Formats: sequence, structure tokens, C-alpha cells
Amino acid sequence: MALIDTFFARAFKRGTLHVTYADGSTRHFGAPDPGFPNVAIRFTDRKAPGAILRNPALGVAEAYIEGRVVIEQGDIMDLLALASANSRWEAANDALEPSALSRATVWVRRKLDQFNRTRVSRQNVKHHYDIGNDFYDLFLDADRQYSCAYWLDPDGESLEQAQLDKKAHIAAKLALKPGMRVLDIGCGWGGMALYLHQTCGVDVLGITLSDEQIRMARERAAAAGVSDRVKFELTDYRNQTGAFDRIVSVGMFEHVGPPQYRTFFRKCRDLLTEDGVMLLHTIGRAGGPGVTDEFTARYIFPGGYIPALSEIARGYEGLRYFMTDCEVLRLHYAHTLQAWYDRAMANRDKIVAMYDEPFFRMWTFYLAGSCVSFRFGGMVNYQLQFARNRHALPITRDYMLEEEQRIAAKF
Repeated sequence: MALIDTFFARAFKRGTLHVTYADGSTRHFGAPDPGFPNVAIRFTDRKAPGAILRNPALGVAEAYIEGRVVIEQGDIMDLLALASANSRWEAANDALEPSALSRATVWVRRKLDQFNRTRVSRQNVKHHYDIGNDFYDLFLDADRQYSCAYWLDPDGESLEQAQLDKKAHIAAKLALKPGMRVLDIGCGWGGMALYLHQTCGVDVLGITLSDEQIRMARERAAAAGVSDRVKFELTDYRNQTGAFDRIVSVGMFEHVGPPQYRTFFRKCRDLLTEDGVMLLHTIGRAGGPGVTDEFTARYIFPGGYIPALSEIARGYEGLRYFMTDCEVLRLHYAHTLQAWYDRAMANRDKIVAMYDEPFFRMWTFYLAGSCVSFRFGGMVNYQLQFARNRHALPITRDYMLEEEQRIAAKF
């Protein structure tokens, strides 16, 4: 039996994988199982199986992007779901891990990448976010919320509603009062900043390193007639000055990098008033520290890293402010990514026309891979609340639900 057959036999036990090799030979792996996909793939290249053996995730990704693996039954979501469902994080199954040599090489490279000095941080952000606003319109909600939504009813509500619920959920944890000054670190296209002003009457300064995002955010504020109260600047958080009653950061911490965590939290503390509160929303690892996989680092988020909770804790420990609340959102991002994937697939022809077929395959691989990492892997979302003053917030969580319902009722 070829090594790739041994690998597939170990990796696929439930559900079925039908493989046609470049020489025309075929093999079946696994067994039909309710709830597990049945997938058929075809190799058009004799070298692709070897690349998969050396580094399964990167090997499959590049072979799929380049058309050296063709999916003949199901789609890329089905293939990755089949693999991930057979290797759930809880089961501690390492069947899909790269070789020891590959892991060691990647570890060293990623540690160097994650220093994220100011100049490099901007280059990394531009790589992902400045590829065209029109592209993001094809799979995000109308408000361009490019982060985990909050699903009260995954089977019955729209992506738009789930993103509204996310904004209300976050706004409630900020305990906002009219006239407060809020800093939005990593403001994206401005949706959160505009929402906080509209629902809570606060003044917001949003900052980002993306030219495309800052342009649209300013346009949106001007169109809403609130440019005097909702402002946006193209700057690094490390260069920010002033005092803010509240800080919110959604989906930006993944770009900070562990070597800069101490810098990030110290800066945020310095920017907060004495009674200031911060809400940090970030993807996180359910387990311990790790490294960014090769596909994501190479094609999607250079310099990006998903932190373990222990790494976040080391960032703020000793800085003399309190973590006042921690919420773990488990499946919410899986539902969000599924919605983005479905919209991207529905807009395949438009995306291919904007870029090309390999780009479409790369992006849908990213969305599908991210989705299954939350559905079956060790990824979660953390919402972490911090306060400088132990008296800044009520001593129970009841206020969060009450405020969330009040804010949500406005839409």
C-alpha cells in the first residue's frame, strides 16, 4: 500500500473518501456514516500526494488552488469537514499534523513573523484588507462586519441579524453613556463605530491601518451626517494618544502577535480614563499556544496569530487592571463562516471575474478551513472585558442582558 493510502486510511474512518489517482487507479477510504460527508476527489498530478503527506493542510490547499486536486463529489467544505470531523480537537487525534520536521521549521518561521513591528504591521494589513471593498461586499453582511457574529437562532436568523446582535452584545458590555469618548482599535469599515454612536450617543474615534477601510469608513460617517462625532484615522494603535472612557477592539488582536501583547495592553491601559472599560473580541485557541498554519500565514494573514487564553493573560498580568468578564463563544464563528462561504460560492462568477479561478479557490479554501476549525477544531472566540477601576462596572452580569435588550430593541 502506498504511503498516501496509509495516510488516508488512518485519517478517514467515518464518512467516505473516494480517490482517483493521476494514473487512473481508484481507492475508497472510510465507511458511510450519518452526519459525515461522502466526497470524491481526483488527482491530476502525481506529485500532489507527496505534498499532502509532508504537510496535509498546506499540501491540500495548494493542490486545490492550483487545480491538481479536483473535487468531483461534494465541495471543498465537504472535504475539509470530512477530514476535520474525523480528527476532532477533543479527540487529540494528530492524523492530520505535518511531519515533525515541517512543524519545527514552521514554528521558527512563525515566531519570527509575529514580531509585527509598526511598518510590517501595515504591510500585513494591506495584504488582506486592501484587495478591494467590492470583493468583501460579495460575502459579508451589508454593514461589512468582518468578525464573528452572535447567533441567537442559527437556523432561523440572517447573517445581517446575527451581526446586529453581535454589535448589541458588545455595546452592552461596554456600559456606555451618552457623551462618552470611545476608541475603536481596528475599526474595519466603520460599522461598529457608527452603531455605537447611533445607539448609545457616544463619540467614537476608529483607527485602522487599511487605506481601503479608512476611505469607506469616512464616507459612511459623512453620509450619515456624523463626521463631527464619529471620526476615523489611519494610524497604528501604538501611536495613539488621548484619553478614552471606553476602548473596543473587534477582530484586530489576531494581528498583534505575542511579542507585542504586553505593548498592546499597556497602551490600552494608558489610553483609558481612571473609570475606563475595554472590550476585546478575538479569535482564540481552546488549548495552549501554537503557531499559525502555513496556508494562512502564506496566503491570507501574514503575521497573524490566534492566541491561547494563557498568552492573553501574560499580556495584561501585572499591569494593574482587572479582567472583569470572560465569555467563550464556541460555534458562533462556525455559523458566521458558513454564511460567508455560502455567499462566496453563490458569487463565484463575480469573484472569478474580479480576480481569477485560483484566487476563488484560495479564498473559499480559507473560509471552509476556518469554518471547520471552529466546528471540529480547537478554535473559539473570546470576549474579554477589562476595567482599570474595580468600581467601574456593576458587580453582577445582570446589567449586560438588560442593556443588550434595550439596545437591540432600537433596530
